[in-house]
Amino acid sequence: MSRPTAIYSAAQVRALDAFEIEKRRVAGYTLMTRAAEGALKILRARWPQAHRLAVVCGAGNNGGDGYVLARLALAAGFEVLVLAATAPDKLAGDARRAHDDWLAAGGRALPFAADALSGCDLIVDGLLGTGFRPPARPETLAVIRAINAARRPVLALDIPSGVDADSGVVQDDAVRADLTLSFVGFKSGLFLGAGPEHTGVALLDDLGVVAPSQPEFVPQMRLIDEAEIAAALPRRPRDAYKGTSGRVLIVGGAAGMPGAVRMAGVAAMRVGAGLVTVAAVAQNLTAVAAAHPELIYLPLPPAPELGDALRVADVVAIGPGLGTGDFGRRLWGEVLRARPPVVVVDADALNLLAKEPAMVPGEWILTPHPGEAARLLGIETRAVQADRLAAVRALHERYGAICVLKGAGSLIAGGAGKDTEIWICDRGNPGMATAGMGDVLTGVIAGLRAQLRDSALAARLGVLVHALAGDSAARGGQRGLMASDVLSELRGWVNP
Repeated sequence: MSRPTAIYSAAQVRALDAFEIEKRRVAGYTLMTRAAEGALKILRARWPQAHRLAVVCGAGNNGGDGYVLARLALAAGFEVLVLAATAPDKLAGDARRAHDDWLAAGGRALPFAADALSGCDLIVDGLLGTGFRPPARPETLAVIRAINAARRPVLALDIPSGVDADSGVVQDDAVRADLTLSFVGFKSGLFLGAGPEHTGVALLDDLGVVAPSQPEFVPQMRLIDEAEIAAALPRRPRDAYKGTSGRVLIVGGAAGMPGAVRMAGVAAMRVGAGLVTVAAVAQNLTAVAAAHPELIYLPLPPAPELGDALRVADVVAIGPGLGTGDFGRRLWGEVLRARPPVVVVDADALNLLAKEPAMVPGEWILTPHPGEAARLLGIETRAVQADRLAAVRALHERYGAICVLKGAGSLIAGGAGKDTEIWICDRGNPGMATAGMGDVLTGVIAGLRAQLRDSALAARLGVLVHALAGDSAARGGQRGLMASDVLSELRGWVNP
């Protein structure tokens, strides 16, 4: 089983399946058997003590996978109970053949009964497949809830029943799997919305299907690969110096807001930027300097002027603690007029951009959370969260910049036109939903961009490094995690 980066829509995976059957002449039942073989293999590896299996089978090929798995498990010496949530006489095609082969092997398919789950060691969810769209019918919902109420380990086939395969939306309830074995290709619903909450560990068995090089099979998005960190950040040469590691300017820190610029500045240094200048009101810089003398300080007078600091910086980050008053508007206006080649735009700088929307240079990086994204798009926050994939595409198209839509499963959109790529981060944890985390991310992205000279790469690796550092910081527990805890974990992840 593997963890590839490519993620497809449900329709794309169905098209891949059809291509394999029609063009490559691989029988559908052969693919179903491969899926069951892979599921049995992962079942035995993950739950070696499990002996009594309850396989819940619905209609369609997902149920067919369950029937074949039941037959193979019975032949391997397992005790297998098949519970049919759909009457077998309603099955057709390969699913009907799978059911008939199960009966021929000596098995029985009993009508689903919730109390039958209590005697099993493991439940296999073969109820609903990728064709499901919420809401579930009442009788199906009852089966889903019974599976969850049984409190047994669950292996979901292809996708947890009740999860929309494209959006990850769960309307009423969905199976909570410990492991989901997806077939042919990862579906986007495993990683979006509520999908990850129900998926558990997501693994893929491609069943030997290789996507052809055709436009319709270009992945909808990709997982950010941890291996990219080592490739992008190799060991530094011995003759490296401050200038070769990049110069970052952090702009923000309105009166009474010293923390945001401090964390952004420290984050930029912790990921390897050579010189970091923090521009903020003078009274804030006193507090920042006392804690971190390594940072360079640019006190801003009442009429702020960044001048030379903008010209010499490789990367400008604006927004942490900026505010939307006169101070913030003047600084944002100066950055817009100067149009530095690379700017990371966060927090109140995003809110100021939303008030006067405009296209910005393609190497700029916008980093909105869902509320800021909603303001940038002129829609409700719930609309952003209902379709995050569409939202990040819309942000990229409207503003022309690389866009990072923060949140659970942060999304990054970059590229131009048909070459636009979307990346998703499946790391990070709920403990990171606390003040200051966005400021740290801004600094991480700016610090990496100063070294990498590639905004799309810096954005996606910045998101990943930030998430991995958050996971490291949460080893002692997610509740009570602070942004400053993440700062101390960054250095390890940029020195793989």
